[in-house]
This record gives sequence, structure tokens and C-alpha cells, in this order.
Amino acid sequence: MVTYTRNKHPIPISHVSSGILLYRLRKGRVEVLLVHPGGPLWVNKLFGTWSIPKGLVEEGENSLEAARREFHEETGFIATEPFLPLTPVRLKSGKIVQSWASEGNCDPVKLKSNMFKMEWPPHSGKYCEFPEVDQGSWFTLKQAMERITKGQLGLLYELQGLLVKRQSR
Repeated sequence: MVTYTRNKHPIPISHVSSGILLYRLRKGRVEVLLVHPGGPLWVNKLFGTWSIPKGLVEEGENSLEAARREFHEETGFIATEPFLPLTPVRLKSGKIVQSWASEGNCDPVKLKSNMFKMEWPPHSGKYCEFPEVDQGSWFTLKQAMERITKGQLGLLYELQGLLVKRQSR
């Protein structure tokens, strides 16, 4: 199944992720919610590792449904309408991330993520469970631009542009 095309070339569903960029306005400035990946590989890595809550689109699922599901699975929170579509970005891995901006609020301290299993330590034969997301936090756009993975940086710039246009109306 194909859910996205670029230059008339189909992209397999296994190469498409969808996510929600939650934002809020606080004291006249924009803040965005980013999440940090869980598991032992990401401990103490704070810059260039944060992300919007996102995940793979499942067979038969549209991208917005997947984005909303993944947001809930990774945070325990529910993103609400309206959803502003953002331009898809291509990650270094070749994966496409389709995303939507949604205005909302939540307390990252109450974040509750789904879990995943991985062999840890490597080659030990022992499998451990880890949260897919180990923390979430609100960041100003400037702070977020320092922390988000490079492949998702364009989402922050686009959100900033959309909000500036909206304020000038």
C-alpha cells in the first residue's frame, strides 16, 4: 500500500511516519512540545535527539489518524482539532514524516508512553522493556531548534511562519 507520492514516485507505507506538533502560546511566545526517545541508547543525549511525537502509518490507516494515534501512544494525551497540515519532511534515513500542528496544552510530567522491547545489553540474550518516550517538555521555538533532530527542523520553521501569517491578519 502507498500513502504518499513524491514527484509521482510512490513511497511504501513502511517509509512514512506521521506526527503531531503540539504548540501553545505563553506570554506572547510560541512553545512546542517535544519528546525525547527512551531506551539506553539515548540516555544523556539532549541536543539533536528530541522529536515530535510520531510513528509509522499502519496498513489501512490515513496519515492524520496515524498521527493522532501515535501522539496518544507516545504521550498519553489527545491532540484536538483543528489540525494544520505541515509540509512533509524527509529524514536522513529516507523516511518521510507527515505532520500536523495542533494548538493545545498538557503537563509533560504526566506523560505516559507505550513500551518497547530490545536486547540489552547487546548480544546478551536478555530482553528489557523501555518506554518509547522517556520525557516530554515544552520549549520555545529557539530552544526547540537546538534540540530537535535536524530532519524535523523544517517543521518548526514552517509553524513559526504559519503563526506569523495568522497574527498579521
